[in-house]
Amino acid sequence: MYKTTSNAHTLTGDGMAIAYRRGVPLEDMEFFQFHPTGLAGLGILLSEAARGEGAILRNSDGERFMERYAPTLKDLAPRDVVARAMANEVREGRGSGPNKDYVLLDLTHLEPAHIDAKLPDITEFARTYLGIEPYTEPVPVFPTAHYAMGGIPTTVETEVLADNERVLPGMYAAGEVACVSVHGANRLGTNSLLDINVFGRRAGIAAAAFAAKAPWVELPESPEAETVAMLEGMRDRQDGERVADIRRALQETMDANAQVFRSEATLKQALADIAGLRERYGRASVQDKGKRFNTDLLEGIELGFLLDLAEAIVTGALERKESRGGHFREDYQNRDDVNYMRHTMAYRTESSEGSAGVRLDFKPVVITRYQPMERKF
Repeated sequence: MYKTTSNAHTLTGDGMAIAYRRGVPLEDMEFFQFHPTGLAGLGILLSEAARGEGAILRNSDGERFMERYAPTLKDLAPRDVVARAMANEVREGRGSGPNKDYVLLDLTHLEPAHIDAKLPDITEFARTYLGIEPYTEPVPVFPTAHYAMGGIPTTVETEVLADNERVLPGMYAAGEVACVSVHGANRLGTNSLLDINVFGRRAGIAAAAFAAKAPWVELPESPEAETVAMLEGMRDRQDGERVADIRRALQETMDANAQVFRSEATLKQALADIAGLRERYGRASVQDKGKRFNTDLLEGIELGFLLDLAEAIVTGALERKESRGGHFREDYQNRDDVNYMRHTMAYRTESSEGSAGVRLDFKPVVITRYQPMERKF
């Protein structure tokens, strides 16, 4: 629902939403990380390696503004700090471009040979997608949705949890789709490899061990019926609103109301918008009625998943009346360990009329070796 182009994130969202619709809760969905340097208007990521090699963020006045927000670390401050600083520069009128809606990543003081050797992807992306020459021009950037710290709750052995404690036999999750909660509220750079490699390996080992001893279970009659009905229901609808228009509206409300800055008013606006978009989605149709390689239909189904996830994210963010990690509330700017040292658990509900909703529950945080401390730098 945020403006991102990553196929990996699309698959992650699909996996979360499918499990969510099957009764699995989603944990800590309000903790969403925003990468500071996405190409403006596109969301394609430019690596933090650029700032690591000396690139500087500047506003429309040419000021290196991170010196005001993080005087010591400057452009190398944590992702959430940099993302909020960038967004604040834009909303206070110091953004660049015709609409003043982005800031600039300046590499022009670096030697071209150094850029080519250390940052080849960055130059390629800037030239390909924006027509910008990074040797001589600063690159337009703005924070983009990057990583879900939350997801399908699991044990440390990647077993999926049906609630705070009960394991679902034979179901495992690993990677960004899962929430074993090694990241807490804010992922460190490169720590996604922990999700992928460590827990991916554990998932494979555990699933193989389960399969070796699990008894045979007969499939129910027509197990595919629900999925087929979902696909055919949208494909066969003759008249309706375009999926792309509804998806764009969802992106816009999430970007405006649930991005790096949040408040009770903006989150309630997002929830109201999502409810309206759900109603519109019930009448949506696709133009391609084919049964092979139908990406139009695929995107239509995925939009329903995005609406579910957006509602879970916003509901958790509205309840969490504090700021912690990637979740920042302007009306509650301090961390509140007394009331909110706990995980949110979002359960999808469905009324007798068929409308979806969210029931929010909580799970205590297990503190082991490291005690919670205030972040300072």
